[in-house]
Amino acid sequence: MGKFDGILICTDLDGTLLRADKTISEENIAAIEHFKAEGGYFTFITGRMPYFVGDMPEQVGINAPFGCINGGGLYDPIAKEYVWTMPIGQDVLELVEYVDENMTDIGIQLNCFDKLYFARENETMWWFRKLTGVPNITCDYHGFTEPMAKIVFGDMREEQLMRVKALLEAHPRYSDFDYIRSEKSLYEILPKGSSKAAVLPMLCRHLGVDIARTVAFGDYDNDVSMLKAAGLGVAVANATEEAKAAADIITVSNEEHAIAKIIAELECGAIKI
Repeated sequence: MGKFDGILICTDLDGTLLRADKTISEENIAAIEHFKAEGGYFTFITGRMPYFVGDMPEQVGINAPFGCINGGGLYDPIAKEYVWTMPIGQDVLELVEYVDENMTDIGIQLNCFDKLYFARENETMWWFRKLTGVPNITCDYHGFTEPMAKIVFGDMREEQLMRVKALLEAHPRYSDFDYIRSEKSLYEILPKGSSKAAVLPMLCRHLGVDIARTVAFGDYDNDVSMLKAAGLGVAVANATEEAKAAADIITVSNEEHAIAKIIAELECGAIKI
């Protein structure tokens, strides 16, 4: 019997497990390996698509499928297949067209489960490709039929994203979907009921873990639902105020080995789940 049998830790990546330079500290890596050796499950739940997660599963050393697309999928990197997905309805393209017609300079992505398409180019989309390394595959969203995971609008200017939000809220189909601000320059349309919290019970069922025995780490607004749904929600010190408010515990920042600190506190009994 290991010390962490039956415990699942899920973490966000950017701003939580990853430091500002996108690396994982040696302290966190060592703690994760110890946690797994003592019977624990460790994985991440991210807004990223599986095809631009890269070698992150190997870097992190996960031993369970990871949540992706802000809760729209659960992906097994060993089998290289989805365990579960939540597609968005094709009628979302009505909202895309509405925003497109009213904002001719907004960046538009159609995120499918195996590819990402760029329907409108701007500076944000260019930077997105530079940071993620995804290819520039363009498309016309009119008549698009491939199953989609989410829609992403992008702009570096805050006022432009607020305008996107206002336009979507004014559309008669607004309530048919969910929405999230996943990054400072990105605003997303998600399937109704999709969130990082939605994927957590699916992962627990897959692993045979009680959701009460889960620990979730996050730093941003799209982590809020996951922090609330887990047995223990942990916000890093650099988290947004909304994420902190949703958490049970606020720990050190992503630059100070937050994962290692909580694992140590679980082991010594300072934190119990």
